Amino acid sequence: MQQLTQLTTEIDFDVDLHVDFRSETYKDAYSRINAIVIEGEQEAYDNYIKLKELMPEYAETLLGLAKMEMRHKRGFESCGRNLKVTPDMQFAQEFFGELHQNFQTAAAKGQIVTCLLIQSLIIECFAIAAYNIYIPVADDFARKITQGVVEDEYKHLNFGEEWLKGNFTASRTELEAANRQNLPIVWKMLNQVESDAEALAMDKEALIEAFMIQYGEALANIGFTTREIMSLSACGLAKN
Repeated sequence: MQQLTQLTTEIDFDVDLHVDFRSETYKDAYSRINAIVIEGEQEAYDNYIKLKELMPEYAETLLGLAKMEMRHKRGFESCGRNLKVTPDMQFAQEFFGELHQNFQTAAAKGQIVTCLLIQSLIIECFAIAAYNIYIPVADDFARKITQGVVEDEYKHLNFGEEWLKGNFTASRTELEAANRQNLPIVWKMLNQVESDAEALAMDKEALIEAFMIQYGEALANIGFTTREIMSLSACGLAKN
């Protein structure tokens, strides 16, 4: 956590950070970015509720994580209202469409490992990276909300890490397959919002760097070697 926090304060964004939060250009881009974080928290809530069904021995913990995600959603909705922006929820639902479908398919098959990789690793690492890059360039209201959210997201990431670490030998093959299937989707998602992120003074390369650091650290904590992490992380880069 400390490494990524330092990254957000040291990155040279090479942009003018004196953003006009009330400009039409900013608000247009924000309508999609805000929708993405709102939908992302809703997806996370739904995913943890489904995991609660798949992992009844962790029901109380997973319900707690789900409730956190719903609080985050409400916080981000208030960020949009503060700027008088209506979030483009249809865009956001389509944005998460592939990950959503892959999670649902895995859940229907009882593939807990794949579900955890999608939600507790990919989505959480994506959220942590994006929030940390956004915080330095956010308006004052959104900054306070996002700072509180990102602290919770580390707890969610830790749940998936610890379970996968404890079941690493049995989970390795499915983890590798799920990584190959889902990591390339992240690059498509980043490309899809590049211009909107830029309008919010969020640099795409900084987002990629932050995500790769967080995702790589998660894979290492689970039990993969540095060489294996390099191979796993390379999935989808050719599409970036």
